[in-house]
Order: sequence, then C-alpha cells, then structure tokens
Amino acid sequence: MSPKPSSPAPAPTRRRVLQAGAAGAAVVASPFALDLVRAQTTPIKIGFLVPLTGPYAPEAQDQVRSAELAVKEFNDAGGYNGRKAELLVRDDKLNAGEAATRTLELIEKDKADFIAGSLSAATQLSMNAVTRERKVIFVSISQSDAINEVKDFSPYTFHEALNPHLTAGAVARYAFPKYGKRIAYLTADYAYGHEMVRGFERAGKEFGATTVADIRHPLGAADFSAFLPRIQALKPDILVLCNFGRDFLNALKQATDFGLKSTTRIITPVLLFTARQTGGAEVFDGVVGGTSYYWGMEDSVPAAKVFNDKFRKAYGGAVPSDYGAMGYAGVRSVLQGVLDAKSTDSTRVSEAMARMKYNFYKGPEFYRACDHQAVQSVLIIESKSKGNKDKNDVFNIVHTDAPSEANLRSCAELGHKA
Repeated sequence: MSPKPSSPAPAPTRRRVLQAGAAGAAVVASPFALDLVRAQTTPIKIGFLVPLTGPYAPEAQDQVRSAELAVKEFNDAGGYNGRKAELLVRDDKLNAGEAATRTLELIEKDKADFIAGSLSAATQLSMNAVTRERKVIFVSISQSDAINEVKDFSPYTFHEALNPHLTAGAVARYAFPKYGKRIAYLTADYAYGHEMVRGFERAGKEFGATTVADIRHPLGAADFSAFLPRIQALKPDILVLCNFGRDFLNALKQATDFGLKSTTRIITPVLLFTARQTGGAEVFDGVVGGTSYYWGMEDSVPAAKVFNDKFRKAYGGAVPSDYGAMGYAGVRSVLQGVLDAKSTDSTRVSEAMARMKYNFYKGPEFYRACDHQAVQSVLIIESKSKGNKDKNDVFNIVHTDAPSEANLRSCAELGHKA
C-alpha cells in the first residue's frame, strides 16, 4: 500500500507572521536578554578622587592625566568583552570628610565599579573606610603606613604607592652615612609627616643617627621663617623636610634664602618633579630625596621608555611626573585585574590583582599577599644644576633600591596573621 501523500504545508498567513514576530521579540526583550545587553554596553566606571584644588593640585592634575592615559589604552585595545572604561574624576579638596562623601556618592549614585586615587594619608584612609564597608576595590596612590595595617586593611584595599617606611628607609640608608648623624626634621603635622619621621629614625638607628629636633608645622603653611633660626642654632648635619607639595617648596625656598645650605645638607623623603620644575635649579641645588619614578629611568628601564613615549604623544611632548605615574599604575592595575579575572566583580578582581606580577612603567612589581602593598623599587635622586639636556632633565639617579619585601615592615608587625 503506497504511503499517503503528505499534506502541503499551510501557506503563511499574515496572522502567523505577526505571531512569530511577536514571539521572537519577546525572547529578545526578556529580562535576561536585556540584562545581558546592558552588561555588554555599560562602561566600567572607575571613581578617581584627588585634590584638584589646594597645595597638592599640580601633582593631582598630573595624576588625572596619567589615569586618563591608562583608560584610553584599555579602551583602544577593545576593553573587556567590548565594555569600555570610564574615569569619573572628583576633587577631594585634600579633606578627609569631603573624600568620604565623594567616595560614597561615586559608589551609590554614580555606580562606580572601583575607586582609585588620593594624595593624602588622611583622605586615603577615609576613602578606604567607605570602600571596605561596601566591598569595592580601592587602589591608593598616596603614601601611607597605616593603610597596610590590619585595622585599616581589607581584601579590597590595594596600595600602589610607596609607603613612608619604605621611602624614608631608602633615603636614610643613602644619606645618613654620607652627610652626618645629627638630624633635624621640619615636619608637616599630620600622618604623612609623622610616618616619614618614624621611618627615618628607625633606619637611622643602624648608623647611630640622633634627632636634634622635630619641628612641626600645619598643613598648608606659607611662612617658615619662625622655624629657621632655631634649626640653624642646633647646627644639624642634615635637615629633613618631611612635607609635600607647596609646603615642601615654600620650606625649601625659605631655607635656601636663609642660608641653611652653607652648614646643613637638605634632604627629603619625596623629591617631587613638579616642585623642581617650579622651584628651579638654584633653590634645589644639592637636594637629595627619594621617588617612586623619574622619567629619566627610560635610559635603563624599557617599560619606562614605553610609558614616557605614550605620555609624550598624548600630551604634546610632556613627560610624566612621579605621582602622575602612580595614577597610571593604579588605574591600569585594576583594569588588568578585570581582564585577568574576566569579571568586574570586586572579589574576583581582587583575587586576580593579588596574583599579578606586573611591569607597567618602572620595572617589576607585585602586590604582597598579606597587605596588598606594591613591592617595587625606590629611586634616590639628586637635583641637577649643571649639564641639563633640556627643561625636563632635572635629576640624577644616584642609587636604586631594588624591589624587596625585606625593606617593608613585616606582615606580623602590621598585625596580619601568617
């Protein structure tokens, strides 16, 4: 018996076409599909808080430029699964309360995925308190010892900057054997200054260094003339300027004008490129200090040459400053964490960052497991007054401390369990 012929398929009617179209649209418009589309198109937001106004403004503005460069590189390379990054820049006004308010606003209102920035020990701790509570990654790019201690640390806390113990220790080991053991300090009266003095005094014990005075001044001081006769009368071998930004520049200018350099060597834990550019060769003559980065590293560090060339191309031939470079590294590290984790979830990105060994701009670095402190080199630099090749050729690198956990306070001292 021959098979019954199959019935022809019914011709598509207008009603069937509309029904099929409606079903397809329902699939596309389902909540899951819409969430997927949003996830692929929503930018990865990085809140970036720095003191754009106040005595640290020049350094902060360079941090923004460098952070923007890191975001541009990430986006030009395609981002993460097509998602681009966006930098949300805010002014913390060098005020801890303002920093906390802006951080909370970035997380709650602007839906920032990550936070980076800071140029003060006080503001970074207030920012970290907000991000820690909300389990959002914060990458600090300002010096602090406290942020590594167990009372302030969280799995979401990363410290890309040097810390005072590391910086002051490197400068002390270089300068105290060369210039003398009687040390006077002119200190900004807040955490940065206090921690720097502690670092110098701790390192100085090895060389028999003694403190003849620790004279403290308020943040944002303009007149240091009342302190200088007292310092001169003490006849120290070394005057350490434990201050930063405009405070440091004003103190150094006035100490130079007062004639202190004729009897006393002036050093500083952080010798700033921006301050040297503003102050000039005469004011800075003979001054030695530490830094995390100097563009002149490009002669011996290939990663520095690559970074400098990108910065020059982006900003009309300018070179990056020390703190500017940390802005680049702080943002780039969290974006690399996103790529490594294949996620924007702070927990997964934190785990990826803790495993990273990176070389973004200055040579090898990694985050120490117990406190997420960036283990990195410290440069000792001296201001140049002769033989400068151009306006940016202002320092000689006289020594480099290689990256070593041995130069940091131990995890146990910081309160972390082994």
